[in-house]
Amino acid sequence: MKKIKKLCMTNPNAVICPGLSGKSRTQKRMATECIGPGMAAPKNTPAEIIDKLNKEINAGLADSKIKARLADLGGAPIPMTPADFGKLIADETEKWGKVIRAANIKAE
Repeated sequence: MKKIKKLCMTNPNAVICPGLSGKSRTQKRMATECIGPGMAAPKNTPAEIIDKLNKEINAGLADSKIKARLADLGGAPIPMTPADFGKLIADETEKWGKVIRAANIKAE
C-alpha cells in the first residue's frame, strides 16, 4: 500500500508548505484543488434551523479573530449558503468520482 505524505496545504489564496524551503516550494508543481471543512446537519432538519445555523456560522467566519486564526493555519473562510455548499459537495463528488473511476482506485 502506498502512503500519501502531505507536503502543503492550499486554499484559493495561498500555498502553505511548512516543511519546504522557498526554493523547493517554487520548484514543485502544486495541485491547487481545495475543499475545506463544512458543517452538515441530519436530513430533514427544519429549514429554519439550517438558516439560523448558517447565519451564525457565517457571522463567526466574519469575525476578525477567527479569520486571523484560520490564516495562521493556512486557511481562509469561504462563507456560503446551504444551497451553495450542497452544490459544491455534489460537484466535488462528481469530479473526484470520475478521477477515482478513471484511475481504478479501490478502498482497502
